[in-house]
Amino acid sequence: MSIDGTIALKGMKKLLLAFWLGLATTPLTWSAGSFSFFEPLQPPRVVQVMAHRGASGQAPENTRPAILRCIEDGFEWAEVDVRLSKDGRHVLWHDSTLDKLGSAGKLVNQLTLAELKEVDAGAWFAVRYRGEHLLSLKECLSMAKGKLNLYLDCKDVNFELLAREILEAGMERQVVVYDKPARLETLHSLSGNRVAVMTKWHPADGFAGWVDSLKPEAVEIDANEITPAIVESFHRRGIKVEARTLGDQDRPEFWDSVIRAGADWIQTDQAEEIIARVFNQRTPHRPALVSFHRGANRYAPENTLPAFTRAGSLGADYVEFDVRATRDGKFFLLHDGRLDRTTTGKGPILDATAEQVSNLDAGRWFGLPFAGVPLPTLDRFLETVPASVQLYFDAKAIPPEALSDAIEKYHLAERTIVYQSADYLIRLKAINPRIRALPPLGNAEEIDALAANLHPYAVDASWEILSKQVIDHCHALGIKVFSDALGSNERIERYQEAIGWGIDLIQTDHPLRVYRAMELFSKSR
Repeated sequence: MSIDGTIALKGMKKLLLAFWLGLATTPLTWSAGSFSFFEPLQPPRVVQVMAHRGASGQAPENTRPAILRCIEDGFEWAEVDVRLSKDGRHVLWHDSTLDKLGSAGKLVNQLTLAELKEVDAGAWFAVRYRGEHLLSLKECLSMAKGKLNLYLDCKDVNFELLAREILEAGMERQVVVYDKPARLETLHSLSGNRVAVMTKWHPADGFAGWVDSLKPEAVEIDANEITPAIVESFHRRGIKVEARTLGDQDRPEFWDSVIRAGADWIQTDQAEEIIARVFNQRTPHRPALVSFHRGANRYAPENTLPAFTRAGSLGADYVEFDVRATRDGKFFLLHDGRLDRTTTGKGPILDATAEQVSNLDAGRWFGLPFAGVPLPTLDRFLETVPASVQLYFDAKAIPPEALSDAIEKYHLAERTIVYQSADYLIRLKAINPRIRALPPLGNAEEIDALAANLHPYAVDASWEILSKQVIDHCHALGIKVFSDALGSNERIERYQEAIGWGIDLIQTDHPLRVYRAMELFSKSR
């Protein structure tokens, strides 16, 4: 076939695809603010986060768990990488090879989609993700629909197929496609401008070249190159600005700078940190306190120093932690009576010596970034706990005398509240009345007896018995009300209800949800 014939055939294919999509008669116009992206959260936040390769710090990148975590945490966007399989199917993976997954030398484009799905895409990150497979783009679009927007980084794609998959899924308002300007013009043409595109921009590029030619719906700019004037120039053209803050720019001073400049989206490996930072800056007076259960256990292995460091950076008021003893009477932070679930050890901690426990890995089960993290001793935790947080001490297995000695050693009595049975707390108060008592409250009829016998600082009320009447009753007796919103109660509407009743503290595994509830509660007042 001649060159002219080949060009004509390609043009015919594009025209046929356009008719197939019902777009051939759609005028390809472009005006400021004409593209309307889906807003996963209403009302929207001041800036939207875009999690790099999904929640890749807590789950294997570009996989189902990484996408689900974005949805569960209320992120607006996930950045994912798209490649072609040998049989021409789009699959999510960043690298051209599968070396990271233990398939050394195998290329993505040399395996069919069926063969790629046989590769374990999760075990490399953590045993708990063993058996996760690579996601097809179709699967990802289906997961995200109505919940999460997607930045598709085109590593190796078929634009005709890409346009068709996005439009067939009804995801055109939830996707932005990233590639080079020349290639994106093809996608614009194939989709009738219904699929949004984005490419890299540097100040040296100016506005008169490919910007006015391509008319992208968004541009990506490195954080250190963003200024208010640049953002305003793009906004006047109806173009969103994504700030790329990866690597050494993924830190608070760059986040603050691009937010002040007016960036719409921030691509980051620390989406939860940005959301918490913006919330804490804009909500100086919280309607309730927040306790992070076993530290920031969603973002780091529970009851380890990284979990408590993260809790501090995310703005925890309290950190809850559990203490248990070894065979030789040393104290470590551990929730379970057995070592099996969260360490490389086996059996009850009471059967192990302190030396044996100190040599265990308490981080690898959670994820590769935390491999080698040990279980902290109580002393190590108390000497390093962030100064900004108070201590919610769950005395699982420590005598009250030893507890008091440890708290006094580090001058933390005024920052500590202890959870245990009423009998245990009566003994503890006799030893050290400065340590605040937090008994459980499973029945509203127990309030008066607890007030008379223990005079607790607060009660840990079962969420199932919470009501305005219960909270008012406790407050009338000078007792604060804490409650664990764990499991099925971890819902924004449940938090808002309890906040409206006057709860003093919510303990949670999902701090970003609690923060969102507080944002909405404050806006409704």
